[in-house]
Amino acid sequence: MLIYFETYGCALNRADTALMKSIVVEKGYEITNYAEKADVIIVNTCTVRLDTELRVLRRLSELHRKYGCSKKIVVSGCMATAQPYTVKKVAPRAILVSPQNVTKLVEAIEGGSDLILGVRDTSYLKPYVDGAIAAVPIAEGCIGDCSFCITKLARRRLRSYSLKDIVRVVKEAVSRGAIEVELTAQDTGSYGLDLGHVNLPDLVREIVDSVQGDYMLRIGMANPDTLARVLDGVVEVLKEQRVYKYLHIPLQSADDRVLKIMRRRYTYDEFREIVAELRRKIPGVAIATDIIVGHPGEDEEAFRRTIEAVVELQFDKVHVAQYTIRPRTESAAMPQVPENVKKRRSTILSRVVEEICLSINREYVGSLASVVLTHRSIRGDTTGRTINYKPVVILGGGVNVALGTKHLVHLSTATFYDLRGYVL
Repeated sequence: MLIYFETYGCALNRADTALMKSIVVEKGYEITNYAEKADVIIVNTCTVRLDTELRVLRRLSELHRKYGCSKKIVVSGCMATAQPYTVKKVAPRAILVSPQNVTKLVEAIEGGSDLILGVRDTSYLKPYVDGAIAAVPIAEGCIGDCSFCITKLARRRLRSYSLKDIVRVVKEAVSRGAIEVELTAQDTGSYGLDLGHVNLPDLVREIVDSVQGDYMLRIGMANPDTLARVLDGVVEVLKEQRVYKYLHIPLQSADDRVLKIMRRRYTYDEFREIVAELRRKIPGVAIATDIIVGHPGEDEEAFRRTIEAVVELQFDKVHVAQYTIRPRTESAAMPQVPENVKKRRSTILSRVVEEICLSINREYVGSLASVVLTHRSIRGDTTGRTINYKPVVILGGGVNVALGTKHLVHLSTATFYDLRGYVL
């Protein structure tokens, strides 16, 4: 049986896809890169924003129109739980599998029935290496209650995988050729809060001490409030040779009133102190963040504060998103910021972000960097990462350089998004 996967959304979704791939391969199925050749089409969905939801629904409608009568179509991910009726409208024959039931994927395929209700089986964890990268989920769910978030409807309860199982899977992934291991979760900072005796730094330390080999660990997104609880430990593990000097910490807004409306559990000053602490103790650390523009309650003064914060903190990467109404969320019932205002603010902030990121990246031009080659882009470019997770596009015949290897690269040019250079 041939299985085709299509994945949307965050790193946790990619990790869930990796887990599902390992399950079907273990069952004896084969994976194909072509939907038309597959017996089963699996779409791992995201619904965090309206534009993503619409893109996924268009794709599901297209797949159902072409293959609904000839192939099994499985819809997994957050949309399967948070918006099952919306999915069934465009793909009535689709089999729905919630994030909590991805370990029962084969049961859903062979039984042909929806599996939406259930609790994640955190005793089942398998590695799947895609090229030179292995995405490993360390927890599902979070402890937050953000007013704008629909994901919490799909992944309600925090359930952490055991430290022992995660270390085992990382070890297997490295033995299979993974040179980059992504530790993923909705919020890696909350790892272990449900277990009571272990936290994120404990996990990273155990992996580094127990798993030998030439690989790099990337710590996935961590919310400021949960990261603050373990910040001293995170600083120490970031000093490890096999850990990228990189963190993704979503700010969302720099206005305390808006943060309170969003139900974010920190102030801007608290966020700023986290960034300052990291930069004081980890030279060259790269920090990425997320900003929501136009959330209910954001006035011009609040937006100005966010602009000033982005300029002050000089993030290496910023994902700017216009707020979009998500069904069954608290923010959806609030007075909304007009669409033209959201668009204008998003354009202004994006220009500021591009100028800052380009200025930061230009500082690397002319230098040499050790780069881990991790994947090839859609255009066929070979891409790697520096020690602080800066993306580097290899120029001049990079396609002939093997993935999973390290090289000294002369960085010759920069964009606001990446660095580019030649292998020496």
